[in-house]
Amino acid sequence: MELRTRRDVPVGETWDLSLIYAEEKLMWEDLDRTKAAVKALGETYAGKLNTAENIVACLDAMEGILISFSRLWNYAGLAMEADYTDNDLREREEKVSDEITRMESEIAFVDSEILLAPEDELKAAVGMAKGCKRYLEDLIAKKAHMLSPETEKTLAALGKVFDVPYTVYNTMKLADIAFDPFTAGGKEYPLGYSLFEDDYELEADTEVRRAAFRAFSSTLKKYENTTAAAYNACVTREKTVSELRGFSDVFDYLLFEQKVTREMYDRQIDVITEKLAPHMRRYARLLKKKYGLDKMTFADLKIAVDPEFDPKVTIAESREIVREALSILGDDYREMVERAYRERWIDFAKNIGKSTGGFCADVFRQNSYILLNWNDRMSDVFTVAHELGHAGQSMYGDRAQSYYDADPTSYLVEAPSTMNELLLAHYLTKTKEDKRFRRWVLSSLISNTYYHNFVTHLREAWYQREVYKIVDAGGSVNADILSDLFRKNLELFWGDDVEIPEGAELTWMRQPHYYMGLYSYTYSAGLTVATQAMLRIDKEGRGAVDDWKRFLAAGGTETPADLAKIAGVDITTDGPLCASIDYIGSVIDEICRLTEEIDGIRA
Repeated sequence: MELRTRRDVPVGETWDLSLIYAEEKLMWEDLDRTKAAVKALGETYAGKLNTAENIVACLDAMEGILISFSRLWNYAGLAMEADYTDNDLREREEKVSDEITRMESEIAFVDSEILLAPEDELKAAVGMAKGCKRYLEDLIAKKAHMLSPETEKTLAALGKVFDVPYTVYNTMKLADIAFDPFTAGGKEYPLGYSLFEDDYELEADTEVRRAAFRAFSSTLKKYENTTAAAYNACVTREKTVSELRGFSDVFDYLLFEQKVTREMYDRQIDVITEKLAPHMRRYARLLKKKYGLDKMTFADLKIAVDPEFDPKVTIAESREIVREALSILGDDYREMVERAYRERWIDFAKNIGKSTGGFCADVFRQNSYILLNWNDRMSDVFTVAHELGHAGQSMYGDRAQSYYDADPTSYLVEAPSTMNELLLAHYLTKTKEDKRFRRWVLSSLISNTYYHNFVTHLREAWYQREVYKIVDAGGSVNADILSDLFRKNLELFWGDDVEIPEGAELTWMRQPHYYMGLYSYTYSAGLTVATQAMLRIDKEGRGAVDDWKRFLAAGGTETPADLAKIAGVDITTDGPLCASIDYIGSVIDEICRLTEEIDGIRA
């Protein structure tokens, strides 16, 4: 279980960044071309964005520059994400990032000058625009919050500085933090971030699992003040910018880009906290009885209902499972899955310095890149399916829309990914007529898909909201405040059914989502839409599949509410959310019923 260095992992388990640039020198050449394009944009349009024709032509030209930015960052940034300990990769990423930041400052005049154009020219520009129409409409909506052109240019130039809190967090987490081995049952075990989150949290041996939790938490605590300082700097910056731009509060500022109301945001947090908690507490009681635990603790929540029926899955086996599970979405989707494995879009390797968790990055109209740490578990198969959901959305969105319109707002960005998890579970339940197998699939759905998105990320969202309330009122946060908030958060949700041991409060240190604005809650929002769309597919078949693919292809051309309607889901009310919680409850009910039939254990 010792982690290897990046150079020691099999090449076949790593992604192939040469699909972006065959060799590094081509990236530097592209960077030089992009710098020239930025200079030309300024020479051609600076001071001239007062006519509809020039506005549209400028935005069309700028699209190519933005695509180049994405391509350059992906090549340099993804290499670093796979190994934060490689100083050469870090230095290269810094150089590329510095250059992009400078270029972003140079083109900051575009937005500012467009908004100074006469109203009739702006209306005419919207009328004649094609690929940049939505961008232009969104820009006009921002007009009341734009600052002077000089200030906007200065803020763009400081973009990398604004990212320092996240950089500090990632550097501490992936390059500096060191975990000593721990001992359980007289045996020594290695420990690391991915080893704990991807393996020990799922460990069936209670002594090993709890010992790993204690050791992991005690090491985290050594870094709590640095991590808290980085996070406080992040939220303070967000509050300051919200005031500079004239928003009523930091929430309105952070929700503005998502195009959702405060009511929609609060609804996800409050309804799930109230209505899902009883179902998840019942699931926790089942785990306690199944394992014969003296008590149910926070360290025990991710164990499998049936640990002896948790077959190992190889990377090769996952390829067939995921391909067949997602083939319901059509031949083009099936071929995308094949390409992802065949062309090495996916970085499976486990190595020192690699980012934890999983993500998918899109190279516009080329391919996507997926990162995870493979542990031969079914949970990894769910992760692959999840990230391929992002890749699928990019495939359809990139194909149908301009760069400006290819992606939906973050409120719905997790819908395509969580849909794939549901389709995977649905497929698996159809492969065998066996009670134990069905229970294993359903419990995987609860412990992977719904726990991760409706519990883990939702509790993060509750905690984030409390932090922003403090900051919005003019306060600041430190390690003690953050730990106290997270402990109250966990106690509120789990009640007396789960003991919250020392160290659980440090969960606020483990996620990068806090540095991405109000992102954590969107996992449950996306999964709500995905759940209802999946149930439609199960009931209606091809027509619902076609609606889902139209939803994917629509990218960001509509508001979240209008996009969800394409998939047949009305998110203007709490109906879909409550129905999704009821569905989760019905799955847990079936798991409990099957456990009583198989093991004679009643939850």
